[in-house]
Amino acid sequence: MAKRPATSPSGAKAAEGAGEAASDGAATRPYTVLARRYRSRDFGEVVGQEPIARTLQNAILTGRTAHAYLFCGTRGVGKTSMARIFARALNERRGLAEGEAIGEAILRGEDLDVIEIDGASNRGIDDARDLIAGATLAPTRGQYRIYIIDEVHMLTTPAFNALLKTMEEPPKHVKFILCTTEPHKVPQTIQSRCQRFDFRNIPTRQIAAHLGAVAAGEGIEVTEDVLLAVARLANGSMRDGLSLLDRLLAAATGRVDAAVLEQVFGLPDDEILLDIIEACVSERTADALRHGARLLERGSGVEQALELLAERFRWILVAAATTGQDAADDLLEVAQSMRERVQRIAAATDAAFAVHAIALCDATARNARGSSAPRALYDACIARISLAPRFSAGAALLAGGSSRGGDAKKAGDPGAPRALGLKSEAQPTRALEPQGRPQQSAAPTVEPKPAALEPKPAALEPKPAALEPKPAALEPKPAALEPKPAALEQRPAPPEPTASEATDLATLRARASAIAAQSAKDQALLSQIELRAFDAGVARIALPREGGAAYLATNPEPIRALLSRAAGRPIRIDIERSEAESRSAPRPATVSATDEQAARADPLVRRAIDLFDATIVSVTPRVAADAPSDG
Repeated sequence: MAKRPATSPSGAKAAEGAGEAASDGAATRPYTVLARRYRSRDFGEVVGQEPIARTLQNAILTGRTAHAYLFCGTRGVGKTSMARIFARALNERRGLAEGEAIGEAILRGEDLDVIEIDGASNRGIDDARDLIAGATLAPTRGQYRIYIIDEVHMLTTPAFNALLKTMEEPPKHVKFILCTTEPHKVPQTIQSRCQRFDFRNIPTRQIAAHLGAVAAGEGIEVTEDVLLAVARLANGSMRDGLSLLDRLLAAATGRVDAAVLEQVFGLPDDEILLDIIEACVSERTADALRHGARLLERGSGVEQALELLAERFRWILVAAATTGQDAADDLLEVAQSMRERVQRIAAATDAAFAVHAIALCDATARNARGSSAPRALYDACIARISLAPRFSAGAALLAGGSSRGGDAKKAGDPGAPRALGLKSEAQPTRALEPQGRPQQSAAPTVEPKPAALEPKPAALEPKPAALEPKPAALEPKPAALEPKPAALEQRPAPPEPTASEATDLATLRARASAIAAQSAKDQALLSQIELRAFDAGVARIALPREGGAAYLATNPEPIRALLSRAAGRPIRIDIERSEAESRSAPRPATVSATDEQAARADPLVRRAIDLFDATIVSVTPRVAADAPSDG
């Protein structure tokens, strides 16, 4: 938080002091940094926290001031400055000769009745006891004895406990103003005794406007794009913005432009970043990579370059999403000199493309931190953004190319959604290509050639009619039993089954074996069952093996689906227990906890679990080997 030098008399005084220092030499007067020299001095000079200033001012006018306040907010947003202004308004005696002197002493932090305490260095219980003892003393010149505790969250728990009673019922002449950047660390017992005010981050444009006024007061010209760049770097903190501006003014001898900004902070010119984005939007991958290399050659690191690209893609996102609306003026933090170019790039793409690019830049920046080849990730990110329409079209073909909806999209269905980053045919994106580049076609389209990306459907997936005439209408889970395309390409497909070919048991067995040969999963399933009979659309099977018998008995759908495909029509199955199984298990047996634990710890079982990533469903006792014979 800082004052407005253009409208404040104190701002003219600060500018006059700066001019004197420049003329008389640095040795005649010590330099005071901008963050201190342009600090707010009253409620009217507050920037960015007007609602809080108005509330505190009204509380003084109506006599409704509390005994304790808690000011919360990030660094440099005006918490301590507001505390001093509030203390000055409470203690300054207007109309008296010494009133102005008291106010100036409070603003400098030198008044006897306004005690500023650093919570980080005075955090113990002994410091809290000294504060409590001093609170009993009456003020010397002002009406109140005011304690401003900065970074109050650094106090220890015993110190907080010592302050509880005093903060709940302090003397009438004592007021507390607590300031913190981490309110969650302040105990609730303390917060409940205070009126809390949350200081917001100052908007970028407000910071830029104030920095421009400060630069004008210093007599130095700063371009608009530099002011906005410094305001963005401040990240909502006016003090940080003034400190950054101080560095720029110290480095410049006259006008501060983008060259000085790059020299001092290493921030590249926005034109290079927009060159990369423009090449990506126009699908000129080679140009995008060249501009990306230029960005790194100017001194930017890979992570910084990706973060800057993501921020500039936000400009494209805002411009594309708010085309023709007044909201773009508030959301688009771009200098007027390059606003036209940003809007021209945004007109050639859409918001989806910008969102995809921002997410990709962010993910790549995170991956580059721990990568041994960050440059490769950087170039791949730029190329991936440039080729986004082709990747999108390829994914659409693979996802729905064989469906009716996919055919409609490939045929140019106007109702189909656009691919990522593509305009419709009436708005081609090639408008951004440089004029010197040879034109590839009379009427270029932005959609990639489908032929270059489309896999051959016949080579990838078998025809559904080859194995099952009506899988969707008859089987709830056909995808789980479909043979893999690679397996179908390696072996010739079996002859198409019909109802007449699977009317007896022998034909059903032969057809089931031929189908199971195409898939290891079906082959393993068929080996677990024994076909006993087949008549009138009902297949009677037995489960002679113990391994998967329990599971298949409770989940017969895979068996029924396999046999239905072999029969060429839907069939029912009847599961019966084999004679061997009936003899080996005449009565149900229970598994003790010891046996179950031993089975789960068996080395072969553990190896099978690790090999197949399996899960033990149940443990079956071995009764066949130990049971006495009937004879």
